[in-house]
Amino acid sequence: MDDEFDLEIDKEESFFRRLLGYVGDWGIALLLTGLGFWMLSQWRAPDLPEFAPDWTLKNLESQEVSMKDFRGQTVVLNFWATWCGPCRMEIPTFSKFATDNAHVPVLGIAVDGNKSQLRRAKKEFGIEYPVLMANSSVKRLYKVDTLPTTVVVDPDGRIKDVHVGIMLGPQLRWATRNAPK
Repeated sequence: MDDEFDLEIDKEESFFRRLLGYVGDWGIALLLTGLGFWMLSQWRAPDLPEFAPDWTLKNLESQEVSMKDFRGQTVVLNFWATWCGPCRMEIPTFSKFATDNAHVPVLGIAVDGNKSQLRRAKKEFGIEYPVLMANSSVKRLYKVDTLPTTVVVDPDGRIKDVHVGIMLGPQLRWATRNAPK
């Protein structure tokens, strides 16, 4: 009888050891993958000046919007294009963030399309934040060569974070974590 009990304990210990080994292996793999993506993003990020370059762009209602309008606030600039698959994938994250964090303006700076195309895209993709139309000057000032590119600017106008590629919710929350409310 004791042998049967010992055999059951051995089976349970063996199961838990295998489970811990499996979870540990996956945890390490996910950690290394995340670290790799972060390093790739940092390597690809453009070398921007300390302070965000100023610009004036038009929104979809033809009103001018300027970087100066956001002094004193943390602002998220998301450079994107209608044809860009990764850009489309991150739009729900930015829309949810914009809805949940009204104190942090999110601006989608579209590098392609005319007003009617961008209005359609805004509706189709469910964009819940202002869309501005980029010009060659703003793309050059922010060295936008790869899409999507996201730049977080602090209340003093300093560039706090630059991210190239899809930005996930936790990354966006981390980059804006000290935003004044």
